[in-house]
Amino acid sequence: MPTNQAAWLPPKHARLSVEPAPYTHPEADEIVVENRAVAINPLDWILQEVGTIIYPWVKYPAIIGTDVAGVVVEVGSAVTRFAVGDRVLGMTVGTDKDSNSSARGAFQRYSVVFERLASPIPDDLPFENAAVLPLGLSTAACALFEADQLALDYPKPRLAPADASSGESSARPSHPAAASAAPASKGTILVWGASTSVGSNAVQLAVAAGYNVVATASPRNFDYVRSLGASQLFDYSSASVVGDIVAALRGTTFMGAAAIGAGSSERCSDIVRQVDGRKRIALLSTPVSFNNVVEPGRRKRLPLTFMRIGMSQAAYFAKASVRGIRSKFVIGSSLKNTPVSTAIYADFLPQALAAKTFAVAPEPLVIGHGLDQVQAAFDANRRGVSARKAVVTL
Repeated sequence: MPTNQAAWLPPKHARLSVEPAPYTHPEADEIVVENRAVAINPLDWILQEVGTIIYPWVKYPAIIGTDVAGVVVEVGSAVTRFAVGDRVLGMTVGTDKDSNSSARGAFQRYSVVFERLASPIPDDLPFENAAVLPLGLSTAACALFEADQLALDYPKPRLAPADASSGESSARPSHPAAASAAPASKGTILVWGASTSVGSNAVQLAVAAGYNVVATASPRNFDYVRSLGASQLFDYSSASVVGDIVAALRGTTFMGAAAIGAGSSERCSDIVRQVDGRKRIALLSTPVSFNNVVEPGRRKRLPLTFMRIGMSQAAYFAKASVRGIRSKFVIGSSLKNTPVSTAIYADFLPQALAAKTFAVAPEPLVIGHGLDQVQAAFDANRRGVSARKAVVTL
């Protein structure tokens, strides 16, 4: 049996500790992945700081994390899509209430992953690049395609873009979505916060599903987001951004908004109420950021922060209801129990990656090598990483 190690999260807000961990065999519909790279998301360091409050069911010490890329070393009895030796990426769900298992956490040598939340990856895709996808991709997919969110049509993989001179498939470009996108004809969506991990995937998935994308980002990231397929970009910090986007959306078939980042829900609501079309907003961020309250010595601010979050949410939903806007928070792992998981991880992503028509975005920022570097990656993510994602190789 393989020897496993993990970056364990102790209770009481302690820093990660690398220690031995059990090796767990897969259930019938699971695979075991020997991780070669893992990526960090804001939820990881938030769990480290306030996990006992927002995820009270997690048992400590715990192995957390969601984004893995590596090689399959064992498959369950019902698995049909993978074999030992396959290169894959996957989303682990060990901190979900209905999973609640350290075996399904990311920050270890061997992780258990549901078959329906994994995709094969091409031989020319580095593991550190592949690891940036799972949670961002899944969260974007839930926002766009779940029936109780924007409920858009599923994306369809496209053929690889042809080289004009040779007629052959081109090599993997950095961000191929815009060049290979089919003409959008199903309507327009707004992605607020498009340079984030979730936003980068939302833009591409919407374009692949046949929709036009209007997006916001910092001006320094306009070219990046446009390369993913967005047709119009707006500076989210501009005083006139709401009016500018409303003007851009007039005359379109508006299909809804994905709101990413603190304050995005209010801005999107101000826009959606003024345009014709579907009054739906998928909420992907809390109205108040945790960043300023999780530093040592500042945890006394937590009660005030949670009170502000509760009051802000209540005020937002009351206003949205009066405006006739349907809003709901997105749970990035909810697709594990819906057909969206198969639509993305089986029917779309493998073909799109193989054809090089889906950008693995954002770019990885490799913090270090080894499980002992995961804490440093937490710290880097908490400080802020723009248009990139912190990754540790194993």
